[in-house]
Amino acid sequence: MVSDILAPAAMLHLLGGLVLATLVHQDASLRGHHRPLALAAGTLVLGVLGAVGYYAVRERIGELPADATRVRAPIGARTRDLFKGVLLIVGAFLCATAVVGLGANALVAAGVVVRDTLEFRVVAAVLQFLGFGVGVGGYLLVTRDWDLVEVRVPTLRTVGLIAVGVVALVLAQIAIARLLTVLGISVAQNQVVVTGQQDPRYFLYMIPVAILLVGPFEELVFRGGVQGILRRTWGPSVAIVVASVLFGLVHWIALTGGGGSRIPYVTVAATLGLVLGYLYERSRNLVVPAVVHGLYNTVLFGAQYLSATGMG
Repeated sequence: MVSDILAPAAMLHLLGGLVLATLVHQDASLRGHHRPLALAAGTLVLGVLGAVGYYAVRERIGELPADATRVRAPIGARTRDLFKGVLLIVGAFLCATAVVGLGANALVAAGVVVRDTLEFRVVAAVLQFLGFGVGVGGYLLVTRDWDLVEVRVPTLRTVGLIAVGVVALVLAQIAIARLLTVLGISVAQNQVVVTGQQDPRYFLYMIPVAILLVGPFEELVFRGGVQGILRRTWGPSVAIVVASVLFGLVHWIALTGGGGSRIPYVTVAATLGLVLGYLYERSRNLVVPAVVHGLYNTVLFGAQYLSATGMG
């Protein structure tokens, strides 16, 4: 199945290289760079090399694991699993809300943190993602479906997937951001970014939170939980897409701005979720998308800190 999509994947990669090369040329020209064509050509070469690379490694990519092939399940079973996936997300967010409310109030009452301070916001973020873990853990405990989440010690191959995944997400983020800017499309901001712009230290605090909590627990919900549930009756391709769409949609509540500016953000988040979903399906190891997600957020927080402090 993977080999069958190599040709369109290579074409999309080449097209992406062309689009990015055009944006680089335009940006360099506006900045008055003396060699805009050279920069654009270099960018295009990277796109061509990426496209050729698909064919160079096609024999090593192979097919998805045998047990990940499409399952022809009755529509009732598919509907039930879709409902389970949505219910898992709702349950995880309800647990997160409860953990944040109870935990933050307890810490304030004990004098550990003061409400409406930077430390309070960081603690609230920590409690939120721990709440996600509580929600999924509760689901696994009730259903005794421990095989749903696949976690193993990374091998050299999975470390390579992690490196490729981080680079792919960061480059995709840069290209998409440039494209939206050129098209004049306004994008809503995440509340995390708004908070960090008020006090840039928040971005630095969020880096370890991203690596240790955000990546692992968000991937536990959407890739390990939702994608794992859907894979059994819908097959891996549909599971990746649906889990990614749901991943994008839940970001809606964390955004500031009108509905029109939120749609591009949700779309970008869902698109990046496709990469994370594929990495999980390719490796069948939740550690891979969890680490990629955490490191990707780390890069974004680092860039936001440099921008907010005038260092970038």
